[in-house]
Amino acid sequence: MEKIGFIGTGVMGASIVKHLLNAGYEVAVYNRTKSKTDNLVELGATWKETPQEVTEASDVIFSMVGFPKDVEGIYYGEAGIFKADIKGKIVVDMTTSTPSLAQKIAETAKEAGGVSLDAPVSGGDLGAKNGTLTTMVGGEKEAYTKVEPIFNVFSGKVNLQGAPGSGQHTKMANQIMIAGTMTGMTELLVYAKAANLDLEKVLDTVGGGSAANWSLTNYAPRILKRDFTPGFFVKHFVKDLNIALAEAENMNIDLPATKKARDLYEALIESGFENDGTQALIKLWWND
Repeated sequence: MEKIGFIGTGVMGASIVKHLLNAGYEVAVYNRTKSKTDNLVELGATWKETPQEVTEASDVIFSMVGFPKDVEGIYYGEAGIFKADIKGKIVVDMTTSTPSLAQKIAETAKEAGGVSLDAPVSGGDLGAKNGTLTTMVGGEKEAYTKVEPIFNVFSGKVNLQGAPGSGQHTKMANQIMIAGTMTGMTELLVYAKAANLDLEKVLDTVGGGSAANWSLTNYAPRILKRDFTPGFFVKHFVKDLNIALAEAENMNIDLPATKKARDLYEALIESGFENDGTQALIKLWWND
């Protein structure tokens, strides 16, 4: 059984590591804030001081951090992944990042005798906790086939989308869809409340028809409870939408609805809610 390294044990990463430990894998962990690995070490993970040390101790190395600049740092920085000998190893970046950076990492890994996959996920904190994430993978088929059993430990759906960068492009398509469902879900609630409707009855009714979607099912109940804890951070969603819009521009396509969703979420950040969950969009209307 492969030795696994995991770099970045935040909201989703920690849950993924727990699934890997429960499946019997030996897991080495690193996080910028060491305390976020304490529970995982208690459960059997091994703490390492740097991404380089994680890589040296592992056969398959996963990373899941916040922004593309963080990915650059853990791969190319001092004591980073590529400071280790990665010959024969597989590196898997699960951060939602840029397709171009995924391609760069793939080239660097290949030159060093290793291989990389880009494998962003969807499903938020609940998907990570339940082991039902949707995992979108770009890279070589041979490497994907080797890592697929590991992906299946924490994924409900996993597919190889194509060459390096294809996983990131698929995640951008996913985020474009979510931008629409989040704004639709939010405006539905704003409208229904203004019309003096019973919001729980409305959700129960429209959720059983053609308006049903993941955002409505998972985030609308949180809003009614005023629970804005992050299954997915506002600041990370804006990052994703900006990547999607930049890639769209590169392909000479215009996505006006996605631009509007990005603008709304940027307004939410300007109001001081960047560390809330994406369901906090409602605060642009209901901030009491």
